[in-house]
Amino acid sequence: MSELSDAALVTALRRQMTIAAARQVIAAGNLANVNTPGFRARQADFETALDASLRQPLAVTHPAHLRSEGAGSVAAKDADGLPARRDGNTVQIDRELLEMTSAGGEFQRAQTALAAKFRLVRYAINEGR
Repeated sequence: MSELSDAALVTALRRQMTIAAARQVIAAGNLANVNTPGFRARQADFETALDASLRQPLAVTHPAHLRSEGAGSVAAKDADGLPARRDGNTVQIDRELLEMTSAGGEFQRAQTALAAKFRLVRYAINEGR
């Protein structure tokens, strides 16, 4: 069994929160264009986002510091397989609301795990006092 370092855990949770937030933004953009003729619904492109985050080297401002900047934007692509209405629009309100709810839950779970990790660190620091 391999151990997960604190830095790797925080990085993974940050990445999860960034992707969840991007999914919500994309769904909100789709909903904003629900009445735009010819608008094609978009979805997050996870493969491109994962490839970009894995290729991106760890940027540091000081040798002892970890990168603190955001993970960057998540790419979006046209959603495949959605039927178009007569005006050519492919946005489905129910699908977008479900996507926003799902992404919100993922963000909240990652945020809860990150808060628990920081509570443990705070407890360890204050233990000696």
